[in-house]
Amino acid sequence: MRIVPRLPLAQRLRYSAAAFVVQNLLLGPVALFDSIRRDHLGLGAVPHPDVIKTYPVRKGLPVRIFYPKSYDKSNPVPLPVLLSIHGGGFVIGNPQDNDAWNASFASKHSFLVIALNYHKAPGSPFPAPIHDAEALIGCVLSDPALLPSINPSRVALLGFSAGGNLALALSQLDSIRPRIQAVVPIYPVIDFVTPQAAKTRLRQYKPSIGGFRSKPTDYLLTFANLFDWSYLPVGQKVDDPLVSPVFATAETLPKNVFVIGCELDMLGHEDWRFACKLAGRPVPSFSDKIGRPEPAGEGELITAGDERFAWEEVLEGGERRVRWLLIPDVVHGFDQDIGAMVGDDRELLEDAAIKTEKIIDIVGEWLLAGPLKV
Repeated sequence: MRIVPRLPLAQRLRYSAAAFVVQNLLLGPVALFDSIRRDHLGLGAVPHPDVIKTYPVRKGLPVRIFYPKSYDKSNPVPLPVLLSIHGGGFVIGNPQDNDAWNASFASKHSFLVIALNYHKAPGSPFPAPIHDAEALIGCVLSDPALLPSINPSRVALLGFSAGGNLALALSQLDSIRPRIQAVVPIYPVIDFVTPQAAKTRLRQYKPSIGGFRSKPTDYLLTFANLFDWSYLPVGQKVDDPLVSPVFATAETLPKNVFVIGCELDMLGHEDWRFACKLAGRPVPSFSDKIGRPEPAGEGELITAGDERFAWEEVLEGGERRVRWLLIPDVVHGFDQDIGAMVGDDRELLEDAAIKTEKIIDIVGEWLLAGPLKV
């Protein structure tokens, strides 16, 4: 059992200063750069939500609501619902980061997509973000203005990175688990026990692929210590399943779980182990590196024929489903607007764009064919 230690004062001051700079001085210029870059590359504007709404229980945390393009709000019909949670290491990010993904998903699959929000660490460390999202889920699923468009028996929860961690933590709460039918964590951080050195050793490195993806180190290492310190209070047990959902059991989670990992990501191995554990499969050891050394083709997913990359277990007479999908040749956050980080790596961006749309298709089809099937 590992307990979060108190760091030396000088290190705490450095992390506090770094968190302040990232949250207050860097995000604005980065957003401006991304806007200019999108114009330069001809990517077009990011879609806006149909509604931005706040609730009295969390006045400073607006949610962003996306209807399908074809939806007639004057004559509402109940829709399946996807509750989306953004990433950012619990320290940065906001629901706007996923506007393009959420808008595409809503229209492709005729979902009501609601992007949740949460206060950020270090000002709001564990478990505050979980309780923020919990309160907002209660609000949106009982909102009289939204109820005509909500099918309460067809609700899924999805999160990216830190948002995937929060989605899995929320799924364990008695107030949330009965209200959702499925959870989809996408490249989630879910293991705060395993040392970073082991995590980086267990991912794939592909120097032959070129560009940003060929780097010999994992870019998450730049932020990992800062993010961990910001989110985890001193004295916190890190094997708590609400902190490290890799320790959660199938009995404490929804009946349907779809775990998606990235091959070039230090978090991929913990995601793989988690999916295998939930499915009752042999859990990979710490000598089993994730994925394979050979690159895949541009935009290629491996959805069958290689169980390192894809499988699904249907258990308990069809009552429980666990699915695993590993995205080849992609870094953490590949489906977000990461242009400011990777520069003009067009091969990476084009590959990521193709795979992002495929993931949106696969997740929607899985939800509608199984957990949220009428």
